[in-house]
Amino acid sequence: MKLGMRVISWNVCGLRSAYEKGFSEELKRIDADLICLQEIRASSVALPLDLAALGYQAYPNPSRRRGFHGTAVMARLRPLRVSRSLGHPRFDSEGRFMRLDFPDFVLINVYMPHGGRDKRDMGYKLEAYEALLEYLSGLSSANIILAGDFNVAREPIDLARPRENVNNTMFTPEEREKLAKLIELGFVDSFREFCRDGGHYTWWPWSYRARERNLGWRIDYIFVSRGLKDRLRDAFILPEVRGSDHCPVGIDIEI
Repeated sequence: MKLGMRVISWNVCGLRSAYEKGFSEELKRIDADLICLQEIRASSVALPLDLAALGYQAYPNPSRRRGFHGTAVMARLRPLRVSRSLGHPRFDSEGRFMRLDFPDFVLINVYMPHGGRDKRDMGYKLEAYEALLEYLSGLSSANIILAGDFNVAREPIDLARPRENVNNTMFTPEEREKLAKLIELGFVDSFREFCRDGGHYTWWPWSYRARERNLGWRIDYIFVSRGLKDRLRDAFILPEVRGSDHCPVGIDIEI
């Protein structure tokens, strides 16, 4: 049951592909007010008529490199302003950041870099995190909902095989430290306010039947600033929703 305003975040791994796999029907069932999308891989977002009829408007931030990266927000609420720049040239050119200001809160949607299995882009990833942390530290008085694909598992409980991955991309100490700093800034991991158990993941590799075996990672989050913690009514992961190697995550919040 929906309690208050619903926000979801989903790395769709290509928006056109997601549409072909029942994206619209899933969104109608989830009934969110704000939908944060990552990796849209599209230069624009054309809303299907059935979603437009439900009151959604699309705010895209495509990558300058065609067919890669990019973010978007679909919103039933009308923002006061929309910005698409974090202040890091490469990060911004890839369409990885969106900020929507509403009267009582700020919504930020991010798609953090992966870093590369061979770690060739790890320096870029850590730089982007530092830029994000600096940006957020300047918004200390705002009510913030921070959603997206963070490409890091916070704790051993957040992946199926932590021991085997301790030095691998998405679970190195350096990456995890960035999420620890985010928590130090006063952000709350919404899902962990409602669930302390393991086995809940948001991304599964395509290989080895990982999803069927639940060999996954929790790397998609919705954080809220400290002032919104008591307004959280629910936080959830929707692993039954297919169409991508990620699944949606969401919160219900009174705001």
